[in-house]
Amino acid sequence: MPLILDIFFVILFYLLGSIPFALLIPKLFGHGDIRNIGSGNIGATNVLRTGNKYLAFFVLCLDILKGFLPFIILSFFFNDIETLKIIFLCHFSILGHIFPIWLKFKGGKGVATYIGFLFGINPMLGLFFIVFWLAIALISKYSSLSSIAACLIPPIYFFINSSHYLGILLFYLLLIIMIKHQENIKRLLNRTENKIKLSK
Repeated sequence: MPLILDIFFVILFYLLGSIPFALLIPKLFGHGDIRNIGSGNIGATNVLRTGNKYLAFFVLCLDILKGFLPFIILSFFFNDIETLKIIFLCHFSILGHIFPIWLKFKGGKGVATYIGFLFGINPMLGLFFIVFWLAIALISKYSSLSSIAACLIPPIYFFINSSHYLGILLFYLLLIIMIKHQENIKRLLNRTENKIKLSK
């Protein structure tokens, strides 16, 4: 694939990922600016703090789709791109979600879009991530702890299975996600982190 197409898809997937559904959808349904409630984060977990679990689930699905759709787009137009290059191009949707140009690069924490990204790499890996996240969430009631713990699994999996380049890419994404969760990590250590609540 020519370099100009690589650049085109990098920009396209970044812009796709940067659509702030967690900000737009609650406003559309009369919940105001999501940045003024809960943690202030632009993500599905904070939408859940509006008390509307259906709205939060809708946002979650849209954010997951942002991570998965780039794989569909590339597979539709091309069938001869090496796997690692596909994964590299598609990961820009996660960066778009975390660093959206529309919001002065202050976006969500990237976990939902990361889930869609994992489904694009391997559906079983994405499913395992969700099951592991749910298990930790049910036990701890902390969304942030569940996210951080689950994000450890993919890079470890690929390092063990000798896919070192992919493992490095996923480790780099893990570091970014952990940096975005640094305030959550501090609150977890201080035992002041907000727990998951399904209603007000």
